[in-house]
Amino acid sequence: MAQHHLDSLDKNILRMIAEDARVPFLEVARACNVSGAAIHQRIQKLTNLGILKGSQFIIDPEKIGYETCAYVGLNLQDPSKFDVVVEALRDIPEVVECHYTTGDYDMFIKIFALNNHHLLTIIHDKLQPLGLSRSETIISFGSAFNRRLPIVDLPEEPED
Repeated sequence: MAQHHLDSLDKNILRMIAEDARVPFLEVARACNVSGAAIHQRIQKLTNLGILKGSQFIIDPEKIGYETCAYVGLNLQDPSKFDVVVEALRDIPEVVECHYTTGDYDMFIKIFALNNHHLLTIIHDKLQPLGLSRSETIISFGSAFNRRLPIVDLPEEPED
């Protein structure tokens, strides 16, 4: 993957909007000592480069009834079916993340379920039919922390 060179303005913008995606662009412009139009242009550039992938509201799954969070390592009977399995996983709404991995699993997924019974149903009725040779489920008791990637440690690039 290509790494994009960010100047100090890009980094300042990323720091501010990572802290609060709803911060007004004019407030970012004032803090960065540039025009609002410059901020709009930089945000568009960062979006076009794929550095920014949008903004979103974050829903607390537990507050809407999803009491069980689980991570499942998947091994496929036929590893050539990766793409088919990934597309099938996309169709399971409770699967919120899917990662290709090294080590013991072909894939590692994150699932939110209403409860343990619902999790069992997802595994039995939705995952097993995908052609798994085996799976391992790890239930999370809770997240100790969840943070954004820091912008502060990015190397400084010379400005043009």
